[in-house]
Amino acid sequence: TWYQWLLIFYTYCFFGWIFESTYVSFKQHHFVNRGFLRLPMLPLYGSGAILLLWVSLPYQDNLILVYIAGFIAATALEYVTGAVMERLFKVRYWDYSDKKFNINGYICLGSSIAWGFLTIFMTEVIHKPIADFVLNPIVEFTFIAVISVLFVYDTVRSTKEALDLARVLESMTKLKTEAEELQIQLALLKAETSEKVSEIKNGAVMRISELKEEAADRAMKAADTAAQRASEMTQSLTDRQQRAEVLAEKLRSLSETHHKLSHHMSHYRRRLLNGNPTAYSKKFAEALNELKKYGTFKNGSDQ
Repeated sequence: TWYQWLLIFYTYCFFGWIFESTYVSFKQHHFVNRGFLRLPMLPLYGSGAILLLWVSLPYQDNLILVYIAGFIAATALEYVTGAVMERLFKVRYWDYSDKKFNINGYICLGSSIAWGFLTIFMTEVIHKPIADFVLNPIVEFTFIAVISVLFVYDTVRSTKEALDLARVLESMTKLKTEAEELQIQLALLKAETSEKVSEIKNGAVMRISELKEEAADRAMKAADTAAQRASEMTQSLTDRQQRAEVLAEKLRSLSETHHKLSHHMSHYRRRLLNGNPTAYSKKFAEALNELKKYGTFKNGSDQ
């Protein structure tokens, strides 16, 4: 029945979380709470298990066909899931780019080969005792009611948080670009101001020398002209200084906003980054690395 398949889905989500957390924790040398959800469940494994069972059970008497069915179905599911998640959340939560024979980093030959053997292991060894357990009527109705409520709630909240994280990455990248542009404008303005100051000084020295050589009646007129020019250049310098102050204030505001985005993170965002240490974003790589630097835990405490 549909609800028995649902319970099987939940069960494999849980076993997938155990497998992934154990494997990644061993590689990272500390506990890593893997997954997208707060619950100890990985929907990719639950979906994969259901798909593998559907495509392989009709061929359960032929292990070669079971292997091929699992190889193809799991590989397709992993590719589609990885591509959709990166498009939606701006982050690639697993990446096979450094593996041989990979396709866009979402799948690789080694992983696909493992999926085929896992399909045989699941259909021949694991699924029978799991099916006997979950098809118990008492287990069915108790677990389905409770887990379904928790699973739906967790999925909605986790998806919202992951989308918020994607927006933070976009905002941080935009702020950094704007800050760099302001720094360039400020540097150019300072250079122009310095050049104008030198020009005023040099001009004043030259006019003084000229005044000494000119007749007294012309000296007064030249002095007035020099004073007017000096006043105009002083006003220009004042305008430039005011512009520089406005740019500096905008730059400080951008820096404060950027700092707030990168240093003040929710518990879920911290857990999500910590639970996916290999997460990667092609478009927002720098922003994601900064969040990892300030937001991840190690051995249960903040870095």
